[in-house]
Amino acid sequence: MSWLQIRRSLGVLAPGLCLLITSAAAPPRWGRTGHEITGRAAAAGLPAEMPEFFRNAGERLGWLNYEPDRWRDRRFRPMEQAFSYDHYIDIEIVPRAALEAADRFTYLALLQRAGLAEPAREAGLLPFHILELYGRLVTGFKRWRDEQDPQVKRWIEERVINDAGILGHYVADSANPHHTTVHFNGWAEGWHNPGGYTNDRSFHARFESVFVDANVRFEDVRPAVQRARLLEDVRAEVFAHLARVNGQVDRLYQLEKQEAFGENTRSPGHKAFAVERLADGASLLRSIWWTAWNQSGQI
Repeated sequence: MSWLQIRRSLGVLAPGLCLLITSAAAPPRWGRTGHEITGRAAAAGLPAEMPEFFRNAGERLGWLNYEPDRWRDRRFRPMEQAFSYDHYIDIEIVPRAALEAADRFTYLALLQRAGLAEPAREAGLLPFHILELYGRLVTGFKRWRDEQDPQVKRWIEERVINDAGILGHYVADSANPHHTTVHFNGWAEGWHNPGGYTNDRSFHARFESVFVDANVRFEDVRPAVQRARLLEDVRAEVFAHLARVNGQVDRLYQLEKQEAFGENTRSPGHKAFAVERLADGASLLRSIWWTAWNQSGQI
């Protein structure tokens, strides 16, 4: 079966669209500024009922939000490759059954069965990694609740903050439309392009790093972050969030068509979009942290 037949069988290509040539490399990610803003903004309005050690860790949670990108080092390829595919999901090529998989292993098996030769690289693992880290955070909070030894309790606090910060990185990634689509760095070759959108391969970095670094500040994002919500179903929230963010791909490309993102871009609409995306990630992250704390008291 050809790639075109595979994608039609998955319901991800309309008749007449061309074959997608997937990239051999993982996409770039939010720059340091965007990640640190997201972590700090999420931590800035935590409910008073959360533990004091966690509420006081805002600067560290901001710093840790960028941490997984600090692991990128081609001198240690096994490490780099192991984490590369956790930063994105190309929703357009993932069949519905795979999105309903219970875990990353079932998901990968379903993708392979659907015809993807390298499913982790080709489709990405972002939602599953978020859910894995959420589970780690819940169990960390649970251990902290139960521990009686003050020294051990302090060690668990360090573990919890680290896990929460690393989780934050991937939630921040999930708020950037580039991380949810095959069009992660310019419109993908071979895909129908009715908007005449750019295929410039610097687009991703220009948007999330160059533009954000020059134009967006913590003070822009913090007021736009929503109050923490208790999430009834974290998994459903994560997948619904990713679907909404993927729905912003066209808007992102329209803005780029109006005026290219870059250091000197001053369009209010461009800045508003970036602030909205960062605040969306921070809002979800704040609610995931809050839900993890509450869930830890119920297990």
